[in-house]
Amino acid sequence: MLRFDILTLFPDFFSSPMNQGILMRAQNSGLIEVNVVNIRDFAPGKHRIVDDMPFGGGVGMVMKAEPVIRAIESRKQSGINGRVILLTPQGEKFQQEMARELSGWEQLILVCGRYEGVDERVRDHFVDDEISIGDYVLNGGEAAALVVVEAVSRLVPGVLGNEESARNDSFSQGLLDYPQYTRPRKLRGIPVPEILLSGHHQQIELWRKTEAIRRTWERRPEFLKQEELGEEERRILEEVKRTNR
Repeated sequence: MLRFDILTLFPDFFSSPMNQGILMRAQNSGLIEVNVVNIRDFAPGKHRIVDDMPFGGGVGMVMKAEPVIRAIESRKQSGINGRVILLTPQGEKFQQEMARELSGWEQLILVCGRYEGVDERVRDHFVDDEISIGDYVLNGGEAAALVVVEAVSRLVPGVLGNEESARNDSFSQGLLDYPQYTRPRKLRGIPVPEILLSGHHQQIELWRKTEAIRRTWERRPEFLKQEELGEEERRILEEVKRTNR
């Protein structure tokens, strides 16, 4: 089982997403555990103040270190292999390979920043990793934490039911996914590719591989690293390039 502990100032943000679809079933099956922790509960005083003005001046407020540190320490368990992760625009960009690596841990403590960020002493001394989900700014780390939970949970054995689904996802094999179709066979005069109706499984698999390589080359060519492609994939790529000149 993989345990997620999400530390946040806005716990209600996670109420609906964690009680829907695959994430809900995974929790009910005991494959993952998700705990949402309110950082305010670890702030001293009647008013539970969690932010203050930055030293040196400047706009905005900074999350105080002590409540965050106490929240982290409350979730850590001895003998558990885990990581403390700060969701921040300054972090390493989150990608499928990172999700796969994180799925192998027993516990992930996800710290959601807010305001102008978290006191740097938290980052320097109480966090193992920093993750960004993209080069843009959000109001806080909650949406990013949700992305991490969903992406990582899909890779926990048993969560999807059919493990082939995870293996065939976009990025899992270094390629974008191939086109998918379902009924009806013709929609407003637009037909499904005949190859998918042929029943020739080897030809269908070749078509899918070709279309995945074509789509990746057209949209995310940086994924197509020649040294990681097999002989067949390199041949298909060259054919795709030739026919698209």
